[in-house]
Amino acid sequence: MRKMLRSLTLCAIVVNGAVCPVAAQPHPQSKWGKEDTIGSANYLTAELALGAAELVTTGKVYALGLPVGGSSPAVAPRRMAINILMPGQYGGATLGSNEASYLDDMISGWLGVGTQIDGLAHAGRRGVFYNGNKASDFATPTGVKKLGVEGIPPIVTRGVLIDIAKHRGVTRLEEGEVISPEELEAAAREQGVSIREGDVVIIHTGWISMLDEDPDRFLAGEPGIDRKGAEYLAGKNVVAVGADTWGIDAVPFKDDTVFDAHVTLLYENGTYLLESLDTRELASDEVYEFMFVLGQPRFEGAVQTVVNPVAIK
Repeated sequence: MRKMLRSLTLCAIVVNGAVCPVAAQPHPQSKWGKEDTIGSANYLTAELALGAAELVTTGKVYALGLPVGGSSPAVAPRRMAINILMPGQYGGATLGSNEASYLDDMISGWLGVGTQIDGLAHAGRRGVFYNGNKASDFATPTGVKKLGVEGIPPIVTRGVLIDIAKHRGVTRLEEGEVISPEELEAAAREQGVSIREGDVVIIHTGWISMLDEDPDRFLAGEPGIDRKGAEYLAGKNVVAVGADTWGIDAVPFKDDTVFDAHVTLLYENGTYLLESLDTRELASDEVYEFMFVLGQPRFEGAVQTVVNPVAIK
């Protein structure tokens, strides 16, 4: 019965022998108003950036992005290829009297490969995305007219690493394992940090190590959060939720829902996702609080994009 009800977008009730249509559940509206397009980025302030700068004590910089190329982790059918060209220099030709040479490059493929940020047009429900925006109104083959990644402000704020692998006393969680709100809270408490409004929260599961051992298995499943974990983090008013997994959600799914953490965070709350973060060095150094910096490529009309976030301690 529950599965049947979930699959319906329209339902009916019987009143005095007549069948009457019942409107589908209304789509959630942004707390920042009906015209809002940046969601949780509204939490970002100059004060948060200044506070994050005060966390810098050693100046050590951590690159959280993976190298991007043909072997980057990508959910099928996504892929990426880089092609190197020497325009106008074929057959050994050079340019000008100084015989200058140059290389150029061209990429072909998908933006949702490797380490990436999911924008608010990436996941929705019943063809509707953040703040009630219908795909039929704003999505075109050449880009979205609203909610594109070009509109995400630069993210400079406090970052928090929640090391669930250490909390459980393991090197790596297994695919399908769900991280509960209680576990997130307990791990943060053990590490001496709390989750605050405007934070970027990053979960370390150890799953990123599978990428080197067995790339196919890395993409076949993953540990992660479910709706409860997503609601807990969104309730903390964070800007973004990231992990060292390719999709944030625990996979395989425990029931008939699909990427419910994605839907909860992006569609219902306007909270950004950061996927396939390389958290190994942060976890090894036990850096649980840091300055987080991200200026994503501003591809107009894109719903996600490859990024290289930076943590500074």
